[in-house]
Amino acid sequence: MDAAGFSRFTKIVATLGGASSSPEMLEQLTSAGVNVFRLNFSHGTQEEQGARIRAIRDLEARTGKPTCILADLQGPKHRVGVVAEGTILEVGQTLRFDQSPDEGNADRVGLPHPEIFAALQPGARILVDDGRLVMRVTRIAGDSFDTIVEVGGALSSRKGVNLPDLVLDSPPLTDKDHADLAYALDAGVDWVALSFVQRASDILDAKAVIGDRAALMAKIEKPAALAELSDIVAAADGIMVARGDLGVELPPEDVPGWQKKIVAECRLVGKPVVVATQMLESMITSPTPTRAEASDVAAAVFDGADAVMLSAETAVGGFPVEAVTMMSRIITAAEAHIQAHPESAPPKLPTEPSLYHSVALASVALADSVQASVIVAFSTSGNTAVRIARERPRIPFLVLTPFHDVRRRLAILWGAETAPSTISEDFEAAIAEGIGEIRDREIASAGSHIVIVAGMPFGIAGTTNSIRVATI
Repeated sequence: MDAAGFSRFTKIVATLGGASSSPEMLEQLTSAGVNVFRLNFSHGTQEEQGARIRAIRDLEARTGKPTCILADLQGPKHRVGVVAEGTILEVGQTLRFDQSPDEGNADRVGLPHPEIFAALQPGARILVDDGRLVMRVTRIAGDSFDTIVEVGGALSSRKGVNLPDLVLDSPPLTDKDHADLAYALDAGVDWVALSFVQRASDILDAKAVIGDRAALMAKIEKPAALAELSDIVAAADGIMVARGDLGVELPPEDVPGWQKKIVAECRLVGKPVVVATQMLESMITSPTPTRAEASDVAAAVFDGADAVMLSAETAVGGFPVEAVTMMSRIITAAEAHIQAHPESAPPKLPTEPSLYHSVALASVALADSVQASVIVAFSTSGNTAVRIARERPRIPFLVLTPFHDVRRRLAILWGAETAPSTISEDFEAAIAEGIGEIRDREIASAGSHIVIVAGMPFGIAGTTNSIRVATI
């Protein structure tokens, strides 16, 4: 993997914010290794996000390299109401929740979310302020309910509420999400991340709104989603392991195992999966990470994640470029270890009994057998690239497609590098075009073998059925 543009397989997602949105910083982040820019619609106005989208597209126009934009919707975030300053909750005390807008105190607090009251059951936990405060429901009385405080401390206004034991009957898109989604789609984002997914039907509802205007990524951050994991993975275009809220609603010791399970489930069916949250958290304020953070990033690579994500590290941190540079270094070192020690690679997967998966598997095996330098895939939809990435080849693969939006969306896929293809029907001319692209990028030298994957008749979506070996 010495060739330019193929320094690593695992992709980097970076969140934009006040520390990283200038044109100069975007260029530095791209040079440092960012493949996908995330816009967090939980923070900032639509106008601010629109300015970022325009700056990213301006950078894309200058560099000629497709850049992927992920719009992350806020989702149904629940918060307590206004609380008197200095309110302290003691372990063992009773705290009542109601829907009154009056200022709360140590005896009662407002919770302006009727859907929570409709789903309540005795014994359910109520977590407040990222799980720093824990209450358990003891009595339900229609418009109010009582809890006993199990973990106490200071309670302040508008703190977030997590409900790990409940499945709420609420739509996956809030009014704010609908407005943000319409704005993001009109601005031309490539992926949309859906927050607080509970069930597969949430994905289908959101897809009905999005259509084919963007790919949909489901964020796994609620225990209810784990119960329908296979169906959610099948319904979504990609998955994010959102360890922030997931780590609040699950015991911390359970999160690593679920991360491995989710990544494996996505790999099994060939869906891109992103591991997110607190990966290099200390680099918000420090130019270097902890050793545990470096191990965390590397573990995601060893598990087979398609991408790893930076959040506050690049959005508001003091060292955004350094964080991206460090993440790239860790990924590169982990992948070099896999190359030298194949037993550390993610396990091989069973092949689905379909022509397309079999062709992908055969192309990777053939490339290994003839010691090819690169795999070239021609794809109109990007599905061929997804199938090849699923097999985790040990050599680079280049995807040629005539569609710019496909190139953008594939930026999040493990190992995929893309190039434009102007050939729509002539297979021989397309092969010559692919070889020309490889020469231009200096990916392979004269005499090297390349494995070409395409469909016949050529240029028709969903017909991947042909493999050819060519020599540079």
